[in-house]
Amino acid sequence: MGNLLVNTRDQQFVLFEQLKIEDLFKTERFKDFTKEDLLMILNEAEKMAVEVIAPTLKEGDKQGCRFENGKVYVPDCYHAAYKTYCEAGWIAAAEDPEVGGQGIPASVQFANMELFGAANYAFCMYPGLTHGAAGLIKNYGTEEQKNKYMYKLYSGEWAGTMCLTEPGAGSDVGALKTSAKRLPDGKFLITGTKIFISSGDHNLTPNIIHPVLARIEGDPPGTKGISIFIVPKYRVNDDGSLGEFNDVVTGGIEHKMGIKGSATATLNFGENGNCIGELLGKEREGMRIMFQMMNEARLGTGMQGLDLGSAAFEHAVAYAKERIQGKAIWEMNNPDAKSVAIINHPDIRRKLMWMKCHVEGLRSLCYFTAYCIDRMHVAETPEEKEKWEGFLNLLTPIVKAYTTDKGLLICSTAIDVYGGYGYCQEYPVEQYLRDEKIAQIYEGTNGIQALDLVGRKLAQRKGANVMNMAMLIQQNIARAKGVPELGKYAAILEEAANACFDLTMYFAQVGKSGDFLIPILYACKFLEIFGDVLLGHFLIDGACVANEKLQAIYEEKKAYSIGQKKALEREDKEAAFYSGRIASAKFFANEILTTVKARCDAIKAGEKVPLEITDEAFTY
Repeated sequence: MGNLLVNTRDQQFVLFEQLKIEDLFKTERFKDFTKEDLLMILNEAEKMAVEVIAPTLKEGDKQGCRFENGKVYVPDCYHAAYKTYCEAGWIAAAEDPEVGGQGIPASVQFANMELFGAANYAFCMYPGLTHGAAGLIKNYGTEEQKNKYMYKLYSGEWAGTMCLTEPGAGSDVGALKTSAKRLPDGKFLITGTKIFISSGDHNLTPNIIHPVLARIEGDPPGTKGISIFIVPKYRVNDDGSLGEFNDVVTGGIEHKMGIKGSATATLNFGENGNCIGELLGKEREGMRIMFQMMNEARLGTGMQGLDLGSAAFEHAVAYAKERIQGKAIWEMNNPDAKSVAIINHPDIRRKLMWMKCHVEGLRSLCYFTAYCIDRMHVAETPEEKEKWEGFLNLLTPIVKAYTTDKGLLICSTAIDVYGGYGYCQEYPVEQYLRDEKIAQIYEGTNGIQALDLVGRKLAQRKGANVMNMAMLIQQNIARAKGVPELGKYAAILEEAANACFDLTMYFAQVGKSGDFLIPILYACKFLEIFGDVLLGHFLIDGACVANEKLQAIYEEKKAYSIGQKKALEREDKEAAFYSGRIASAKFFANEILTTVKARCDAIKAGEKVPLEITDEAFTY
């Protein structure tokens, strides 16, 4: 199926040729799946994205959400799409059958989610948050709570949120003021205000289940004193029917730059002193429990960068092939020359190449991260599980921050390809840019992700996670060096990887010496460098796979000369695809990886000007 959202051929390449997820079928958990099964699921996801979700993109943005008489209304076109999405079982597709899921691999579900998010990310936030809330109850709830809430969340009959942020406690969650007062029956009276709550209130479902962070009266300050509570919009009777309103009052919704179809609400819990919550898990373990949903949301937000970047790229390529303007550069002095499609202009081709290699690299990075979840589930030894979990922990802040940073740049570059038209609402790329910007900010700003990487993740398991990643990259380099076509680029990756991991050691050393300001000041720059090295790794790894497949096609088609090979690539889609994958690795290595060592050296120079300048010197 053709679409202007995601390159499904590249999705299949990453899943089956690069990650080789068919190896999962050898395990007990995934033994009942075949490649044909997963291809069918991916095809159904593409149909859902193209036929059901994508038509809501422009209308959802134009209509947005509205707040009237204390109630929130989503765009009208969302209702039928949400019903169809839920009936198809997409919310719980990767969950166990006993909770209503299909048990598909997380890596395949990420591919599905890329299609859905590329179609309309704002729409996907409703079922996405619902899945996260259900997962918290699945892992930490009592049997009674599961029966009461979880199944209806996984089916989409009810929706869910995550309630952390408060007016005086944004990123500093420990400063929250929402309180929980014990009641004689073991439940709690919840009082407080939460802001910026995605899907906080809406008319898609008759009930919304809020996981709410609050401090039980008398518990210590900071994050250690926080508990988490299940707070439904409407109380639930013993027979599962809806009871009375639970005093969760919507104060209003935000008017935003993008994702306008997603209701971002202010919620007042217990405004009238009658909001009841149930403790989820143990007391004072709220942050530990909520981190499950936060990490899931961070990966989902990282996917937002891939989703919208992918759609922007696909549209930009299609436009560049159709837009006729200007003569070919080699015909500039020919007055009789005809105008050509702008894809023939060198600068446009460079822009498209930059977008292409980043989209493909981000796809491999995100899917590999999901594959780590699959490998954790099927690990046969504690050591193996620890290794894959270590990769997941290390990659989560990188996926969230790096992917969203690059996703925004991809969307911006797509607008450049369109020129003035790209800035107009007639074309979708301006919306992709607006919808993408928030991904750098919510679920922990990208600056916070960088601090998490430098301050916590690098040192986890005494650095074993980083060492395992370095070994994986070195194995790839050694393999690529044996491929004549890629040896030069493998050497570039090697220099970049060595510089990155040397900088990692430098951070550890200056931290021990007490000069921790350098790692903190340059945390964002370091995360970008690490992300660049990872993308280079995945692109060159993919190029090794593609080169082997391409050489087999050349041999089969008896294409031996450069001319024969180029002619074949124009006629044979598979040859063109594999050739394009090799080109992405080469371009990225030369364009991005060659700059890594210099950027690492600049950080090591220890310049602290931003910290040393006075506040007054920022103004004139």
